[in-house]
Amino acid sequence: MKRLFKSAHLYYFQVWLALVFTSLYPIIFYFSRSPAKFHGMNRVRWIFSYLSSLLSGFIFRFSYEEKIDWSKRYIICANHTSNLDITAIILLAKRNYVFLGKEELLDNFITGIYFRTIDIPLNRDSKISAFRAFKKAGESLKDGKNVVIFPEGMISENYPPVLQPFKNGPFKLAIEQGVQILPVTICNNWNLMWDDGKQYGTSPGICDICVHAPIDTANLSSADAEDLKSQVYGIISGQLNAHQNKQ
Repeated sequence: MKRLFKSAHLYYFQVWLALVFTSLYPIIFYFSRSPAKFHGMNRVRWIFSYLSSLLSGFIFRFSYEEKIDWSKRYIICANHTSNLDITAIILLAKRNYVFLGKEELLDNFITGIYFRTIDIPLNRDSKISAFRAFKKAGESLKDGKNVVIFPEGMISENYPPVLQPFKNGPFKLAIEQGVQILPVTICNNWNLMWDDGKQYGTSPGICDICVHAPIDTANLSSADAEDLKSQVYGIISGQLNAHQNKQ
């Protein structure tokens, strides 16, 4: 019975996704015309994400180690276990951000228009593609935008998911650009929707998100990238363990 309910809820969620996105598409299309109206597209993306998740019963609860100064630039690094993670970051960052993500998102009905305009696609099997993507991410940071990168580079194939090793790119980029890393722990989205929900279905509930204190990179050199990566991994891993122990 539980599996049947979760399958039905996945269908319910997908219907709301399609309805809300379709209703907002004319506005998104308008903002996507060349040159893309960056803040307009992200404002509509926030509205779409908020409405579709709320109507589907997903409530995002954010806790903060300290108040975030959004006038500064950040590389936002979060663990990744669910499509709901993207919604969580959209609701957190609101307008001034770009995603760096796998190029398969270009073919997605919803994410495609964003990755063809303001977001940054990356072919994980191509060093040239990675170089170009991170160069573009650096340009976005110089323009005053925040860059969202899931440093695992994938959703864990394990269920329940296990935090995967982090890639080096986000941390090298943060040091090169002299911007802060903003670690974000997404505690339990996988329990409501693992990956895209197709294997185990979905269920409504509260998504707990912990936004950690930003980490300054101003005095770091490229030789410190590995230590920075380990520091962020330890923060997110520790918060995941603390959340699990509360259950």
